Amino acid sequence: MTASDVSLSEVPDHPTMLAAMRLAAHAPSVHNTQPWRWIFDGVRLHLYSDTDRQLPAADPRGRQLVISCGAMLHHVRTVFAAYNWHTDVVRLPDPEQPQHLAAIGFRPWPDPPAEIRACSNAIHHRHTDRLPMLEPDSWAEIVPALRNLVSACDIQLDVLDESARPQLATASEHASALHRYDMSYQTELHWWTGHSQLSEGIPRSAMISDAEAARVGVARAFPSVAHSMRRADLRDRARLVVLSSPGETVGEWLHAGEALSAVLLECTVVGLTTCALTHITETTTGRKVMARLIAHPSVPQVLIRIGTAPDEPEPPPTPRRPLLDMFTIRRAG
Repeated sequence: MTASDVSLSEVPDHPTMLAAMRLAAHAPSVHNTQPWRWIFDGVRLHLYSDTDRQLPAADPRGRQLVISCGAMLHHVRTVFAAYNWHTDVVRLPDPEQPQHLAAIGFRPWPDPPAEIRACSNAIHHRHTDRLPMLEPDSWAEIVPALRNLVSACDIQLDVLDESARPQLATASEHASALHRYDMSYQTELHWWTGHSQLSEGIPRSAMISDAEAARVGVARAFPSVAHSMRRADLRDRARLVVLSSPGETVGEWLHAGEALSAVLLECTVVGLTTCALTHITETTTGRKVMARLIAHPSVPQVLIRIGTAPDEPEPPPTPRRPLLDMFTIRRAG
């Protein structure tokens, strides 16, 4: 099917397309690398991984890159649904083009569920909270909903017992120690963190001090920032959740990213705060530790801290690349 075969009423118009993509681009990604490219050909919207933005030291196989793209894919579908468009997705549509991760077709959807609009609105407010958290409110009620969301992606969600925290903290420290003197890893990490004037990477305002990280325990080690003691009286009480897949394929990584997005947005809707962690699964030891902590054979992909933040002002948004750097509209003909 070509653009000439499709009436204008069967695809979003350009203003809607641009507005939707601009909002969806707030999707989370490893180190805020935003490793995706999008092309709208007049009929379908195509997602490609941007391997120029891959982390060769931390992510040599591209697992975290694809998970990031999966999160963006789910954000895109959520936003278009809020704009009254149903999206039909073909994942990995071309085996000859491994960077082509998804192709999206559109159908009008006049009455999407209110929950979808709530998740789309939550994109404005979702952020990664690396500070210590309080226990999540109404946790028993939210867990079944989260499990239902990720099951649609063939992903398993496991809530870890509090007794798992010391083991994960040790695995987190081991992952950090393994890379402490790896100059390629450290150079890459410093490149993507602490540069607040850029439209990519993690700004200094979103990082935490060593003293704050010590009260979290299970946290990625970032370059040191100035000493601070935010939430000084709080030791982390967030719940630890693992997303795992049946296997270790690109398609399953993509699904893991979609499930991650669904969890983060749903938590934001109900007033919880989140922090996704992938550094433990960068190492074989960390993956084995996490695999032993879940009660079924599967491959851990992402660890998420979920909690409640104290009542405080919303942090400034993490910067995003200009839309035209990642999104292209190709005119028909």
